[in-house]
Amino acid sequence: MDAYLALLQRVRLAGEHKGDRTGVGTRSVFGHQYRVDLSDGFPLLTTKKVHFKSIVVELLWFLRGETDTAYLKRHGVTIWDEWATAEQTAKFGRSEGDLGPVYGHQWRNFGATQLPDGTYADDGKDQISWVVDEIRRNPNSRRLLISGWNPKEATAVALPPCHTLFQFHVADGALSCQLYQRSGDVFLGVPFNLASYALLTCMIAQVTGLRPGTFVHTFGDAHLYENHLAQADLQLSRIPRPLPRLVLDPTVTDLFAFEPGHISVENYDPYPGIKAPVAI
Repeated sequence: MDAYLALLQRVRLAGEHKGDRTGVGTRSVFGHQYRVDLSDGFPLLTTKKVHFKSIVVELLWFLRGETDTAYLKRHGVTIWDEWATAEQTAKFGRSEGDLGPVYGHQWRNFGATQLPDGTYADDGKDQISWVVDEIRRNPNSRRLLISGWNPKEATAVALPPCHTLFQFHVADGALSCQLYQRSGDVFLGVPFNLASYALLTCMIAQVTGLRPGTFVHTFGDAHLYENHLAQADLQLSRIPRPLPRLVLDPTVTDLFAFEPGHISVENYDPYPGIKAPVAI
């Protein structure tokens, strides 16, 4: 994963000191892009352990269109817990665990009518279903886009979507994806985001009869929090190991039929994880 490590090193060495909403402070660069060939192996970092189960369960949660953390909790995944406390959700008039119009809502019910009780009608655009069907119907299209950013709702959640837009591209039987990420926590978040969208690309490739191509990761503000610098240095001191192999159950042909047991990795041999505090 030399491309990711090059980003980490760039931010660590050349990032500008910048304040942020959390008060922690960051080292930040604006504008960065790397490319990952998915035929080289699944891009799950080996220079520290990344929790693959959480990646899988969160992605399936998004694809279900859900915004309450109950599904995550049933599967023992806690990565959204800091944003789902009663204190956080009460700021937006919602109950504990209800995150509001975050990724799952935008992907599966974009632009839906908000009802008087704060919930949403099922009358929005199902962008995921549309893009899968369009890849099959019109693979040469340059409009295979999904937006996670709805300006009308961006201020209605504790953490507005960082992954604002992604686009698919089909060429020579391969499906590629480019993600535009407005804000990327390079140490904690980006390794997770990279693996998540690579996984989504591979899953959609399988159900549309294509092979995985390239994942292109484009950033607005890519940053390291000031209290993650030592952890970044430790990670940069480690020599990457061979990437694991993603295994998807070949009998699954419907994107929404995937369950956690259908998705695994083989030969994942990372260095130990590196703990770092989450900036809220």
